[in-house]
Amino acid sequence: MENQLYNVNVVAKTILPTPAEIRAELAMGTAAEETVLRSRNTLRDIIDGRDPRLFAVVGPCSIHDVDAALDYAERLQSLASEVSDSLFVLMRVYFEKPRTTVGWKGLINDPDMDDTFQVEKGIRIARRLLLDLAGRGLPAATEALDPVMPQYIGELISWTAIGARTTESQTHREMASGLSTPVGFKNGTDGSLQVAINALQSARQPHHFLGINQDGRTAVFQTRGNLHGHIVLRGGGGSPNYDATAVAATEQSLREAGLPERIVIDCSHANVNKDPSAQPLVARDCIDQVVAGDRSIIGFMLESNIHAGNQRIPENLADLKYGVSVTDGCIDWETTANVLREAAERLRSVRTR
Repeated sequence: MENQLYNVNVVAKTILPTPAEIRAELAMGTAAEETVLRSRNTLRDIIDGRDPRLFAVVGPCSIHDVDAALDYAERLQSLASEVSDSLFVLMRVYFEKPRTTVGWKGLINDPDMDDTFQVEKGIRIARRLLLDLAGRGLPAATEALDPVMPQYIGELISWTAIGARTTESQTHREMASGLSTPVGFKNGTDGSLQVAINALQSARQPHHFLGINQDGRTAVFQTRGNLHGHIVLRGGGGSPNYDATAVAATEQSLREAGLPERIVIDCSHANVNKDPSAQPLVARDCIDQVVAGDRSIIGFMLESNIHAGNQRIPENLADLKYGVSVTDGCIDWETTANVLREAAERLRSVRTR
């Protein structure tokens, strides 16, 4: 009888090491710890207006090749230092991919890209990469999708996004209220601001929710609320929402909700109608608004890789093109460098004023 009542549609389960075991095996060094602490404090200063720079989340739509990710990181770190007087740059390191229906779910869930879902292997790969990035002084930004995963990698993240598909989720709002990073909530896929505004209001409040602790035990978490949430405009419903009119409307909506006017522009997704080559135009418009006096825009996001475009995952993984996205299309490295250098140069005039 029990077989007819319990886990009726479950065919197997795999026991994972506890977060404490993974963290002991892949321990965080002093240099990595200093990177994350310094980066989170810098982001809070930017969000609260104490630091006049913008922050930029830049990198691949998703990580699938660690060697290419490290190659990209080396380039980005050098460029980040070059533009650091005007921009605070974080590498976009997305390991989990929400799917509208089905598809590759990201490096943590399916590191071998063959639907074998070696999650334990994926967690270790992801944590090693984050340790490497933080150890070399490059802060990481990611999307929080599975509410368990922050227990495995959360202390290595400096900025967190909640995606358009999950901003409306109570689970993710509660999780965000307890995250140790600033959190950006994207507007809904239909372009609605209200779901993100509701999420911001919720995440600022204390919550109680179920999760697992470092020993893998189910626990009730009590949070104090996260005061460094902000909205991320990514377009939707067939329309972009990055221009001055859309930003002004967002400012008004935040004001009416009693929320700080803090806005990040996602230069990809529906803001470019899935055309990655248009990202530099969106970034330029974003900087135009800041130069013209807007003070609500605190950052922007670029989907960027070593080479432009994207590719399908081939049956033979040896046929994968190096440094090309397997999810959304990206701009190439040369274009990325030009966008960041131009933005930094134009923002210097604002800082001088």
